[in-house]
Amino acid sequence: MEAFWISLGVIFVAELGDKSQLMAMTFATRFKPWPVLAGITIATAVVHLFSVGLGGLIGDALPKTAIAIVAGIAFLGFALWTLRGDELSDEESQKAQRTTRSALIAVTVAFFLSELGDKTMLATITLATQHGWFGTWIGSTVGMVVADALAIVVGRMLGKHLPEKIIRYAAAAAFALFGAALILEAVL
Repeated sequence: MEAFWISLGVIFVAELGDKSQLMAMTFATRFKPWPVLAGITIATAVVHLFSVGLGGLIGDALPKTAIAIVAGIAFLGFALWTLRGDELSDEESQKAQRTTRSALIAVTVAFFLSELGDKTMLATITLATQHGWFGTWIGSTVGMVVADALAIVVGRMLGKHLPEKIIRYAAAAAFALFGAALILEAVL
């Protein structure tokens, strides 16, 4: 359960203001919310299952102290990445708006491809080196889906984006605190 809650919280924060959250808003303006959420869930579950498998292999192969320090540094890097911000390119935005295929297929494929190498995938790998794979997988998947569902609801209700600057700073601070805690725990 600890892996579930930690992963849910970290990935939820990581997803706030992320380009895939912006993609969720874009798809929600074109399709009904349920197929969009289903596509996000399928893509996230597959990418994060791969991520926890990779994280588990790394976690078993390396000493725990080294993993904790590297994970802490990675989370500090995620904080900087989050501060930099994430935006949809014009091509990604146009692709999301003009797709005419089934909503479920379009969203699943788009999210799968956009999550490969994304900070939420890397954060899931990092978490899996420290915690159990199953709790990390379920927690990271739920965290991402909840964050994207929030974006869809707020985007549809307000007709505009979340206050990105505040969210970006809060998410970066959370990553920095988590990274610092991992490093301190490893060296003390």
